[in-house]
Amino acid sequence: MKFGIHSFQEAGFDIIALQDLETGTQVEIIPSFGALLHAFKVKHSTGALNLIDSYKDLNDLEANLRTSFKSVKLSPYACRMKDAQYTWEGKSYSIRKTLAPGNAIHGLLYDVPFTVTAQQADDQQASVTLTHHFRETDDAGYPFAYDCIATFTLRAANELQLSTTLVNQSGVTIPVMDGWHPYFSTGTPADELVLTFASKEIVEFNEKLLPTGKVLPYTEFVAGKLLKGVELDNSFVLDLTKPQPLATIHDPKKNINIAFYPENSYPILQIYIPPHRTSIAVENLSGAPDAFNNGIGLVQLAAGESRIFTTRIQVSL
Repeated sequence: MKFGIHSFQEAGFDIIALQDLETGTQVEIIPSFGALLHAFKVKHSTGALNLIDSYKDLNDLEANLRTSFKSVKLSPYACRMKDAQYTWEGKSYSIRKTLAPGNAIHGLLYDVPFTVTAQQADDQQASVTLTHHFRETDDAGYPFAYDCIATFTLRAANELQLSTTLVNQSGVTIPVMDGWHPYFSTGTPADELVLTFASKEIVEFNEKLLPTGKVLPYTEFVAGKLLKGVELDNSFVLDLTKPQPLATIHDPKKNINIAFYPENSYPILQIYIPPHRTSIAVENLSGAPDAFNNGIGLVQLAAGESRIFTTRIQVSL
């Protein structure tokens, strides 16, 4: 068997790992906190390299998860929601799970436990499926039951597929948005990296980093751009007609490429460079921030309906 799965405890975490037994590539997931992608370890000429900027231990996670949201599942909405409020089918709702009154961000599942519901390994791949059943009583601001089913699949050539299935368990149509929030690091400062992505438009933000509802032409990173001095906390509309990958991080110093292959279910790319500039958040999203209010990419899921959102990340050395 070329691929394997094993579970272990480390730094206070219960971790499930997908392994390529031939190359040593390993993907680590923490189910108990938002189906968190904890590590993507590859062998490099400089030694073993973890390309995910995660938390060093449980204390670090508990202190910083709700400010960084590194590598967690974003559902049933992502990014900021204006005043933590929205209107759906003529009724107004206020999200209860907020960082502060009126400050809702990154959904309702970022710190909840997921349960391992399936795992499989063979000569072609290793995969694990994690499930969270959200109940209509979990948050009065989102009184809609649904299942969030996240599957991680490791394949040859350092390819990781992230696939999420949302299943509406309510008796009514519900609004949903899906996304991931991984931070990537090669160990090289962001200022020395080159970012490329096939955007055609940028989502216009106001001073509070909320969309105005407009999108503007934008192709600045189509040919690639060195990130030295560049500040980003923006959403871009991908040009899904372009050849894949639709985004890459290139480290010319270590000759590492991290490529992103979102399917049509993820038309929005959010890029964030934190102030420390040692990692970059590259977020595949199904809609724009505040989609529950502006409708940009908002998915309406009918009673009993399911929707799948998929992206792939491939590392070449």
